[in-house]
Amino acid sequence: MTRDELVDYFSDESNDEFLKFDRVKPLYANRPDLNAFLLLEHICPDEHDIIGGAEHDQIWLKVDIDRLAERASEEHLLTLVRCGVFYDSEVDSLSMFV
Repeated sequence: MTRDELVDYFSDESNDEFLKFDRVKPLYANRPDLNAFLLLEHICPDEHDIIGGAEHDQIWLKVDIDRLAERASEEHLLTLVRCGVFYDSEVDSLSMFV
């Protein structure tokens, strides 16, 4: 998958799977945020904190978008969307509301 395809996938506001955590299979954790973090660690392991920043009710995830595009399957992306992950184009980062 290309970076642009990944960004388009997350940016699709018509995605009716957003926050449909009850549809996630397999589960890495029972909490949507933790499930997303563990899946991202599985796809793109790193030694740094996964939360790159936070403000008010939003966090940004420190995940290399290009690396994620190379490694993630569409099923991985669907799981992330179901966990509440989206792409924030203002900061070129994955993000979640808390």
